[in-house]
Amino acid sequence: MWIYNFGLTLYVWAIRLVAPRHAKARLWIEGRRNLFKRMAEVIAPSDRIVWVHVASLGEFEQGRPIIEQLRKTHPEYKILLTFFSPSGYEIRKDYKGADYIFYLPIDTPRNARRFLDAAHPEVAIFVKYEFWLNLLKELRRRKVRTYVVSAIFRPGSIFFRPYGGMWRQALEAFDVMFVQNEESKRLLAELGFDNVLVAGDTRFDRVAEIARSARHIDVVERFRGDCRLFVAGSTWGPDEELLIRLMNENPEIKFVVAPHEMDEARIGRLIDETRGGALRFSQCTSRTAYGSRQLLILDTVGLLSSVYSYATWSYIGGGFGVGIHNTLEAATFGLPVAFGPNYHKFKEARDLVTLGAARPVADYDQLRAWFIPLRDNEEFLIKTRRIAKDYTTRHQGATGIVVRTIFG
Repeated sequence: MWIYNFGLTLYVWAIRLVAPRHAKARLWIEGRRNLFKRMAEVIAPSDRIVWVHVASLGEFEQGRPIIEQLRKTHPEYKILLTFFSPSGYEIRKDYKGADYIFYLPIDTPRNARRFLDAAHPEVAIFVKYEFWLNLLKELRRRKVRTYVVSAIFRPGSIFFRPYGGMWRQALEAFDVMFVQNEESKRLLAELGFDNVLVAGDTRFDRVAEIARSARHIDVVERFRGDCRLFVAGSTWGPDEELLIRLMNENPEIKFVVAPHEMDEARIGRLIDETRGGALRFSQCTSRTAYGSRQLLILDTVGLLSSVYSYATWSYIGGGFGVGIHNTLEAATFGLPVAFGPNYHKFKEARDLVTLGAARPVADYDQLRAWFIPLRDNEEFLIKTRRIAKDYTTRHQGATGIVVRTIFG
């Protein structure tokens, strides 16, 4: 355990070292300043707290359906939401579904005690991958009902390694582990855990709600006009190299590209290299004349999930790097999906590929080979869209299982 604690200490030192020159690291440090004092000032001793912890924005989307269902069915609880990463906290720090929103302190034994003293949760819910050893140990000591939801366990993870003993011991803190698939349940059974329930992934419930409440976006509607629209979400440089070629070979089709990071150089490249002309969403007004311009760059946050509702096809970025972003937000609108080759960690992406609703591409020729039949064969397009939509509909319901099991 001392190695774990020492590693966390080194991690904090490293963050402090780069913080003066790195905005995200600086937010990480500043967001935790006077944390316990700020918590004590707002969380009353009489509050009945359900604590939901997520790593970042993606995990928040998995926890959000549980929070919102809990709001409806158990208003007697106050909800404490914590983030580890600034990329989640800074975007969702004003989220109205939670009563209190804070950063999670670094997981030292002392911080674990101080955090739980201030939060005094009746229930603790960790989303997907968050296993903080000192917090879990202290939760177990205090007999706080503790759960992990939408979890996935793989044979190669640390829990199944010879040196993973303290991680396996940490799992004993959970009253129930809600997992996404049967493989995870089988793996945990091999470790002797029988408190495992295959509930599925709460993101399916979240994207269903997104589809039901998709916003009308006048700029996108007027930009699309009578043309068909291709939407590419959370793109990185290698994704955009392929997309620029696809745009230039298909001038009759409109494109919306939402870069994962609003890097001015990359946005400039998109504008310069798109032969059909490009606009930035942030510069469009009610008087903007879109004409034949082919590309709309979505240089803002919070709209992408609704923009998919205007599309015919979609592309999800990140697959040429650490991994693809959210495919379900596109699939819930019945969109065929393409993405880069690094997708195997994501069950829903593997499922969509197996079903024929998604295609991994390693280069432009493969992207083109996927797109042309969907562009030219209406019957094939309709069939593929139906497969994508049916898949997302069929896997809804995890939120209800989780809430009913925890709260009765």
